[in-house]
Amino acid sequence: MRHLTFLTLLLCLISCQVDNAEEAKLDENHSTAEVGLAILGIAQDAGYPQAGCLKDCCKPFRVGEEKVRSATSIAIIDRKTEQTWLFEATPDIKNQLYQLQELSGFDAIMPNGIFLTHAHIGHYTGLIHFGHEVMGAKQLPVFVMPKMSDYLTNNGPWSQLVKFENIALQPLVADSSVQLTPSIKVTPFLVPHRDEFSETVGYEIVANNKKILFIPDINKWNIWDRDIVELIKNCDLALLDGTFYKNGELPNRDMSQILHPFIEESMNTFADLSEADKQKIMFIHFNHTNPILRNTKEHQEVIDAGYQVAREGMEIEL
Repeated sequence: MRHLTFLTLLLCLISCQVDNAEEAKLDENHSTAEVGLAILGIAQDAGYPQAGCLKDCCKPFRVGEEKVRSATSIAIIDRKTEQTWLFEATPDIKNQLYQLQELSGFDAIMPNGIFLTHAHIGHYTGLIHFGHEVMGAKQLPVFVMPKMSDYLTNNGPWSQLVKFENIALQPLVADSSVQLTPSIKVTPFLVPHRDEFSETVGYEIVANNKKILFIPDINKWNIWDRDIVELIKNCDLALLDGTFYKNGELPNRDMSQILHPFIEESMNTFADLSEADKQKIMFIHFNHTNPILRNTKEHQEVIDAGYQVAREGMEIEL
């Protein structure tokens, strides 16, 4: 009986230690930084698991070994002015707004503005939640490039948001900055991508003199008219397209027609960077097939090579 009691106490102690470790991990994500960058989603447009996926890549979720991952979104939190700005309006936006409110510590759940990169489903369709059927926003600033503005203005149901002034479209010009506060500015820049309905941009975010690149979607690095290696050297953090880990990841698909820089390709491109510069690179926007979404050898290989992998709920002090 004594042995049984001791074993029970030991198991309780281990359980408490595990619970405390998990709580400590969560506390790390609740920053008190004056300005921070929050990661609200890390998956490709369809999230993880992807709807209808019965393949091995989504099996860990089905058996309870992996959690849902939201579509890629980041936010800037300014605790001095109690303002937040969201980058991307994803299909998962309602949960991401709650998450942003919790991370920021503010009472208000409505962001002070939203920056969109392009018109693919994971990047703008969440706007619908600001309509009168849901949040009934009033002139929420939505920062958009010219073609994106035309698309939202002239196509339903998005046009209703514009007509009823739930959102107020704010025109962006490539390579021209928007000053959000005296210490925070955002600059869009064009990137090559599939532009069926709009152009595609990445963003340079400068906050407290720290420079962040956000490029969730782009075609191959070598067809861009800018040198990504030099951009990395001249920034403090680069959140880069990590949609696919390697060629052949999608069976029975010609992946040459799906233009993204595979993570293996990116690591080859960045191989000659210093360790400090490699550590600036944080991959994001993972397709449900991408093994680095999960605790895999590929995930560890990326970490061991000196790079970072974005995690939902983390906040980076700026």
